[in-house]
Amino acid sequence: MKTGNNSKITVETTVNAPIEKVWEFWTEPKYIIKWNNASPDWHTPVAENDLRAGGKFLSRMEAKDGSFGFDFWGIYDEVKLHEIIAYTLGDERKVEITFVVQGNETKVIEIFEAETENSIELQQAGWQAILNNFKKYTEETRI
Repeated sequence: MKTGNNSKITVETTVNAPIEKVWEFWTEPKYIIKWNNASPDWHTPVAENDLRAGGKFLSRMEAKDGSFGFDFWGIYDEVKLHEIIAYTLGDERKVEITFVVQGNETKVIEIFEAETENSIELQQAGWQAILNNFKKYTEETRI
């Protein structure tokens, strides 16, 4: 649901991994399905990603007990290798992810437009939880 005032929320983390690994784990469906959940009772059984301006991505997010699920999808507006990914969600909200190299670490900053169904705090907590899972998975997994 699109917000009327376009409130923006920022979440970020620093991943102890080089940009090449961070980018690959962020963009490859075989990795996305491993980290893309806000809590252990949720998962992403399907992920698709056409990583280019005009390309579409889709993550099917579901409760593991089958009680609820939804498609998280959008169309890429801008993709700059190892720097930025910007997209428009299916409900027309904008998201921008910036990757900042800091030596052998990579800072990931996500800025997204809030929706109106859930509180700002709940949205920020959910997106931050997913980002924290990404950090943990990326740091703990060897390629």
